[in-house]
Amino acid sequence: MNRIGFIVSSLLVVLALLSSMLFVVDQRQFGIVYALGQIKEVITEPGLHFKMPPPFQNVTYIDKRLLTLDSADTEPMLTAEKQRVVIDWYVRWRITEPSQYIRNVGLDEAAGANQLNRVVRNAFQEEINRRTVSELLSVKREQLMNDVKREVLEAVKGAKPWGVDIIDVRITRADYVDAITESVYRRMEAERKRVANELRSTGGAEGERIRADAERQREVTVAEAYREAQKIKGEGDAQAAALYAEAFGRDPQFAQFHRSLEAYKSSFGKRSDVVVIDPQSSDFFRAFRNGGSGGAGGAAAAPAAGRR
Repeated sequence: MNRIGFIVSSLLVVLALLSSMLFVVDQRQFGIVYALGQIKEVITEPGLHFKMPPPFQNVTYIDKRLLTLDSADTEPMLTAEKQRVVIDWYVRWRITEPSQYIRNVGLDEAAGANQLNRVVRNAFQEEINRRTVSELLSVKREQLMNDVKREVLEAVKGAKPWGVDIIDVRITRADYVDAITESVYRRMEAERKRVANELRSTGGAEGERIRADAERQREVTVAEAYREAQKIKGEGDAQAAALYAEAFGRDPQFAQFHRSLEAYKSSFGKRSDVVVIDPQSSDFFRAFRNGGSGGAGGAAAAPAAGRR
């Protein structure tokens, strides 16, 4: 039993020793082998690798992929015209030389991100101080980002290279500070209201002009129609008068009788109308008197016509 236990223990020790000597480097990472605190080897190729067991050698990993650094600082920057603006930006960067990175920056990606954030912000501040707000928002914005990228590259590849490469620098948002933004919105709102009121006033005046013109045209049309109607009516009355005159000229007695009938019709318009006339001596009832069959009949017919 003691022999078997010794063999099993020996195998476990050997396995533990082998596991401490073997390590795997992922294709997304650099493997850095340290020997007593000094960089012994930088492994760039993925796969299974060997090293001395701790504490003689240790291994750490650094990401070799393309990294993104987003701005987290909301402090305003001053433009050339002393306007306070806030910008959001991001940087795409990559660690290319792990040895230089570890010696001059830090042991992990966070250390590089912290220092790169400071360098990029200073570069943006310097470039924005040289430009106005309109240039910041116009086509010169692309030139600004290129200038910032150039300055950052000069900083990371200076006397003490960082071992990193800056792929791109971009501005995602450029805006005034909250106080100025609120003031700008208020001015924009006031301007829009002014334009709206001006349009409403212009529309109201145009509406009144159109209504006045329509009213004038209506009056003209009604007047012309009335004039035409009166003209037609006059022509009709003239023709009627001519026909009456021609008919009455042929038979004067019929004309006198017809006028008497028209007079009777006009005089007795209602049942309650009363006309007090002497039927014997008045010419008003001459038609009734002459139209009777005898003197008695004509005299009897005349009083009956006194009340209707």
